[in-house]
Amino acid sequence: MKKFSTALVWLTLSEIIFNISGYIIHSSVGRILGPADYGRLSLIVTLTTMIIILIGNGIPTAMSKYLAEVFENAPEKILGIKYKALKLQAILIFIVTALFFFSSPLIAWILRDTSLTPLFQLSSLVIPSFAMASFYFYYYTGLHFFRLQALLKTIRALSRVIFIISFAYFFGVKGALSGYIIAPIFVFLIALICDMYITHKYFPATKQSKKDIVSFSGKTILAYAGPLTLFLLFYELILTLDLYFVKSLLKSDYLTGIYNAAITVGRIPYYLFYALTIILLPAISKTTAERNTKETENLVNKSMRLLILLLFPLITLLIIYAPQVLHIFYGAQYMEAVIPMSIFTVGVGFLTVFYVLAFALNGAGLVKIPMKLSFIGFIAMIVLNLLLIPTFGLIGASLATTLVSLFLMISILISTKKHFHTTLSLRTLFLCHIGAILISITSDYFPHGTYSFIVSGSILFILYFLFLRVCKELSDDDIKPLRKLFRNSL
Repeated sequence: MKKFSTALVWLTLSEIIFNISGYIIHSSVGRILGPADYGRLSLIVTLTTMIIILIGNGIPTAMSKYLAEVFENAPEKILGIKYKALKLQAILIFIVTALFFFSSPLIAWILRDTSLTPLFQLSSLVIPSFAMASFYFYYYTGLHFFRLQALLKTIRALSRVIFIISFAYFFGVKGALSGYIIAPIFVFLIALICDMYITHKYFPATKQSKKDIVSFSGKTILAYAGPLTLFLLFYELILTLDLYFVKSLLKSDYLTGIYNAAITVGRIPYYLFYALTIILLPAISKTTAERNTKETENLVNKSMRLLILLLFPLITLLIIYAPQVLHIFYGAQYMEAVIPMSIFTVGVGFLTVFYVLAFALNGAGLVKIPMKLSFIGFIAMIVLNLLLIPTFGLIGASLATTLVSLFLMISILISTKKHFHTTLSLRTLFLCHIGAILISITSDYFPHGTYSFIVSGSILFILYFLFLRVCKELSDDDIKPLRKLFRNSL
């Protein structure tokens, strides 16, 4: 549990840096290109990202799970798992990249804008580029090299800022897309060097020749990766489908750009908790393989507690300061996104709980439960977007996501309780609600300026946790990882 908490702090910090870089990119590119071209770029990038989820995470995540089960007790199996996953991943990358490239005219026609065809074709190169870097990221996850992951994530954050913004400034939309291609390749090369030196140092068995490699079943990887890949695909569709309905039904690049600004800023809470899923899956895979039921339940309970304690203030503050946050990232021309963003942020809170607990179930091998739930959510998103967007516009799109996310959160909480015997503390929920209401009321007495809101929000965030501390809800165990991190930094 101590390693879990420390690793979570390191990865969360790198995730914060990575997402700050993402918002720097969106803010800069949004200003450089303007709402219309930014809307076009958003369509390309979000669709390509969805394809990447299909091939970039399924097999590598399965590899990570099985590596976590063997790296301590049977390190001689590491290379067999790695090479089998690499072979399967390479085949999948080639097929999907080719299909995406040749399907670009059809995708552009469906979106009723044939001028998007060459942009979609260029973005097809993002798929193999991203998959190369993603493969090593999950390889190090399986080996529990969390600090190395944090370093690579930070390097990737900096490289994205440099390549994407500079290329967008000089070459427009095509330049920005080229930056998305080059940045992951740069990170992959660094990860490859780390593999040759760091991995060999800690796991001498990875130096063995090919003839001595212990083979691993590709069917085993695919049996796990199949449902997981479908889950990730449906989840990504739930997260982004509304943007495509906005483009298709409202037929406006301008509104598409406005809505993308709303959902990009609204996803901040989800991105901050992504680090938790990175650790949770291999950690639960390990405890499940060891049949350590008590430790598995402890990990899930600890994760749920972190979600409850942190999501309430994050979502509350993001809604309170929605105009200021949008202005600081995108400028005054995106103020129409305030209401859709506020509604969407609530939905993202629900969806974050679903996503984190889905990875707890995935780590225990229960991959079909999240897959089925995400498929139901995907169908519901289609129906609700078709019903709500023509009548309510951007607000309808954000409402669709929020309603579907609420259903998914309730469903995953029921499944988690059934399989892990987890308990959701009513006292914690009540005090977090009261704390959120408290900072919401208190915010009226603090400055709401374009930049002063950062100080105000920070003070309110601290007040929230002071309230929990006074009520004896925030324990020493909750803040111990941060104390340890600061001690090590001194």
